[in-house]
Amino acid sequence: MPEMRRSELGAFLKARRADLRPAMVGLSEDGTPRRVPGLRRDEVARLASVSVDYYTRLEQGRLPASATVLGSLSRALRLDEAQRAYLYDLAGKPMPSRPHRPEQRVRPAMQRLLDRLDQAPAMVLGRYNDILAWNAAAAALYEDFARLTPAERNYTRLVFLSPTFQALHVDWEDAARVGAATLRMEAARDPDDPRLADLVDELSRRSAEFRQWWSGWVVSTASYGTKRFRHPLVGPLTLDCDTWANPDDPEQRLVVLTAEAGSPSDEALRILTSWNAELITPSGGRPRPGPAPRLR
Repeated sequence: MPEMRRSELGAFLKARRADLRPAMVGLSEDGTPRRVPGLRRDEVARLASVSVDYYTRLEQGRLPASATVLGSLSRALRLDEAQRAYLYDLAGKPMPSRPHRPEQRVRPAMQRLLDRLDQAPAMVLGRYNDILAWNAAAAALYEDFARLTPAERNYTRLVFLSPTFQALHVDWEDAARVGAATLRMEAARDPDDPRLADLVDELSRRSAEFRQWWSGWVVSTASYGTKRFRHPLVGPLTLDCDTWANPDDPEQRLVVLTAEAGSPSDEALRILTSWNAELITPSGGRPRPGPAPRLR
């Protein structure tokens, strides 16, 4: 690799580092004045899992970068596709192609199963915690997902950014931590996924809590638990939450919420679903206009 190209690569890394604030990459700021704009070298090195000395030499143009390190730096510096291609070109390395990930779809049989659970809120979550399908009971409990754009229809995004979701969850911090942890698991499986990088970037910019928990590297594989809600129509609900992997697609998970038979939460679910039967539809249907009736 010619010395001039190494120098250009170092200058590009330095410029990109200067464009980023710690909060943009999930790092917390301690409030002390920073002597350099953007990220420090040690912060980039930590994000890229290389030594500070190694990264310093790269910026100074004193050594070439391997393809593995280029991939780590692309993720650490949040490079978009054009910037990533430029980085590999400067390094004289071919940019690795990314395998195509087909769009996830829910089989009709799964949607029929959701619809049969008329008094149990249920949904199918896919990659990135995208909400792929749901039944009318889930829409009654959370909100009418059909009114959201596909980009907005993401469980973790809603937990962190939607005031409705935040007010609904009594134990919001627990729900949010799990949401961040499941995204961290997703990142471990496919760290170069641009869709995931965009989602993490948005949440890091807009949520201080997400930045804190994302940088803590917390992961979770919980498949069951209890969730407490404070619903604006029927009041408090305590529901058991169970999650099953789809045997046809391990990246899809069926989530079902149930209440103990005869409990106040069971009765509240019956009231909630009956009130909303004519107002909302499951996934694939058209949202019906008009607000749901409220308790007086």
